[in-house]
Amino acid sequence: MTTAASGLRPLDWVRSIKVKLGLVVVGSVVATVGALYGSLFIGIHARFAFAGGLLVSLVVIQLLAHGMVLPLRQMVAATRAMANGDYSQRVTATAQDEVGSLARSFNTMAARLEQVERQRRELVANVSHELRTPIAALRGRLENLADGIEVLDDAAVASMLGGIERLSRLVDQLLELSMFESGAIMIDRQRFDVSEVIRSAVDEVRPVCTDVRITTEVADGLDATGDPPRIHEILTNLLSNAVRHSPAGGAVEVRGAASGSGSVQIEVCDEGAGVPPEDIERIFERFYRVDAARRSDAGGAGLGLAIARSIVELHGGAIRAEPRTPRGTCIVFQLPS
Repeated sequence: MTTAASGLRPLDWVRSIKVKLGLVVVGSVVATVGALYGSLFIGIHARFAFAGGLLVSLVVIQLLAHGMVLPLRQMVAATRAMANGDYSQRVTATAQDEVGSLARSFNTMAARLEQVERQRRELVANVSHELRTPIAALRGRLENLADGIEVLDDAAVASMLGGIERLSRLVDQLLELSMFESGAIMIDRQRFDVSEVIRSAVDEVRPVCTDVRITTEVADGLDATGDPPRIHEILTNLLSNAVRHSPAGGAVEVRGAASGSGSVQIEVCDEGAGVPPEDIERIFERFYRVDAARRSDAGGAGLGLAIARSIVELHGGAIRAEPRTPRGTCIVFQLPS
């Protein structure tokens, strides 16, 4: 990491580079005149007094200008290191002028690039992990079938189809997330009945949750503005997660009501183990899952909530997770009314 000595440098307090240059010129002239006058006063020959005055002027310019160009030198060295993949570079930004502002902007850019690079590495590692498991299972099953260890029956075919569906779902989710991040997905805004969208999502998820009840509570005549198919996608993602984390015999509640901020608020609440406080702000990140979900074979890839957040933000809304009493989690999102 590029740093410099701590503390303020000469002229750091000046807020304009033009004023700094003027002060450097004035300082060098004053130093030169002072050196000449002092030399002549003590009887030094004019030739040597002039040379001494120039030397003093150069020293003063060096002292004053060094602090002005140091951040620029640091940025040159930092950009070279960043070009080679080292995004930890930072520069000292104590000056109050335009160069100091540039240095602070450079540090902000470097921090964001470092974060993006870290996320890229995490994404590659997570995708590799998520793809490796079903591929290894399919390969092992196919090798057993080829060697005659297993018989190609309905159970084997169903198991392999399940692995292929998981791979296909992961690829589709990754593609959708990349399209959201690149701005390639547009939404078709229109007025829609919230209760109808909630009912269609519940009807889609209900057949796969025979041991978990889903209840709905939606205010009469509740309308919102947005893209109904995308809101349906959010709800099916949230409902699938809620059902997966609810115990057998538990219930998942879906509530819709007008919010005091002039928006529509929809909640999906489960009766699961809940999310630890240290994880509740991170569950909307790509591939992020709490340890219990990561150890579960039934857990998803950790992309559903990231997709839900992208869709909500594209609508100009907000989404958050809240703990539920006595246990469980509520995912709450708001849409324009």
